[in-house]
Amino acid sequence: MEYSLKTGNPAQLRTACLVLGIFAKRRLSPPAETFDLAVGGAVARVLEKGDFTGDSDQSLLLYDMPNAVCDRVLLIGLGEEKKFDIRTCRKAAALAAQILDQGHPLEAVSTLCALEPVDADLNTVLRETVTASEERLYRFDRCKSEVEKTPQRPLKKLGLFVGGKRRSKAMEDAVAQGKAIATGSTLAKDLANLPGNICTPTYLADQARALGRGAGKLKVRVLEEAQMKKLAMGALLSVSRGSREPAKLIIMEYRGGKANSKPVVLVGKGLTFDAGGISIKPAAGMDEMKYDMCGGASVLGTMAACVELQLPMNLIGIVPSSENLPDGAANKPGDIVTSMSGQTIEILNTDAEGRLILCDALSYAERYQPAAVIDIATLTGACVVALGDQASGLLGNDDKLADEILAAGERSGDRAWRLPLWEDYQSQLDSNFADMANVGGKGAGTITAACFLSRFTRKFKWAHLDIAGTAWKSGVEKGATGRPVPLLTQFLLKRCGLSG
Repeated sequence: MEYSLKTGNPAQLRTACLVLGIFAKRRLSPPAETFDLAVGGAVARVLEKGDFTGDSDQSLLLYDMPNAVCDRVLLIGLGEEKKFDIRTCRKAAALAAQILDQGHPLEAVSTLCALEPVDADLNTVLRETVTASEERLYRFDRCKSEVEKTPQRPLKKLGLFVGGKRRSKAMEDAVAQGKAIATGSTLAKDLANLPGNICTPTYLADQARALGRGAGKLKVRVLEEAQMKKLAMGALLSVSRGSREPAKLIIMEYRGGKANSKPVVLVGKGLTFDAGGISIKPAAGMDEMKYDMCGGASVLGTMAACVELQLPMNLIGIVPSSENLPDGAANKPGDIVTSMSGQTIEILNTDAEGRLILCDALSYAERYQPAAVIDIATLTGACVVALGDQASGLLGNDDKLADEILAAGERSGDRAWRLPLWEDYQSQLDSNFADMANVGGKGAGTITAACFLSRFTRKFKWAHLDIAGTAWKSGVEKGATGRPVPLLTQFLLKRCGLSG
């Protein structure tokens, strides 16, 4: 969808539909007041009838407003004015986009951007309006033989009204950032929503190559199993042994900063289907294990956003990709493998395979002498138990880096919550036969998984995002969320000095 900035008097905006915000108890927002004055109090008279109170999630479409230059008016409820925050703003923007797209206007103008949340500035509102709108309009129907009917005249253009303020480069940048985040999130969702028979490690590698074509600052390489064997990536390769699909190590190098500037490295788990291996998962819900590559998908999505914004930094994306299936050659409980780092691992549970492919990718990241490394993975069910679907789990070895990530989550609405990584937990990984076990028992599953990864990250600043609860939704709304692309992109924007 196309976005443009609009200024001036909202009552004088010629548009197919004008979106106005109404607070609880039928209190008109400032743009709504201005419009109501121009139409002789017609909006207020509608509200007096009592059908629309301004509560959050309410909407009302009005036609034939007297003396109005717009064709119709869409009222969006905003809830209590004192509690109007960026979260409410996102919800209102998403609802408006949905209703507009289901209707007939090709274009519309939203005045919601002119309102002032208690916890955000105008530029944040503009960016989040774009991302929330695109999120609500997302559809995945690639695998359907008969695509559901789209609206006869779906929304194509949305004007973002900013009141009497002058348009500025900062505003334009905010819109561009919102579009780029939406681009990255859409790519992550599209990849994750594909079934495992289509989105294989080879397919994922091909998509990375496609991303690199035409992007001058982005170079993509894919290591095959023979190359990984030479690098002694025994942990990663042990996972792919049970699959007919060969593993891939996808490496994306974006060089937008100074040649001597240390890069940020993103490492994303790309397990395109996880049956659990010999420690096979229950049948119920196993179809959702196609989402076990959401960490890798989020890295591709973040790289896409970075390329679109041409960020002035160096960024490396690494995606170890494989399947985890119970073939005769697959890992067995009790097997011992040697990682790229030289450390040996006793595999007590073959369903704890994500950390096996990640540990070799993290060791590979050392060669870039990174400023920081963030790995992203749907790693543990324990994280879902702890945090549900609201926040991603965050652990790491550097407080400043962790604080940066938490702040990025709050700013983007893609929140994370930090868990402890105390040395006391490390003993749960003790093994009688190898340097470490790949699981640490029943307690603190998310933490011990991070403890395992920490043994491969001692040479750089590192953070781990467990997105098992946030990467996708189950049930009626089943589908990938695109998280944590917004968090990661905000983190990078802040590092570049392009966002507060």
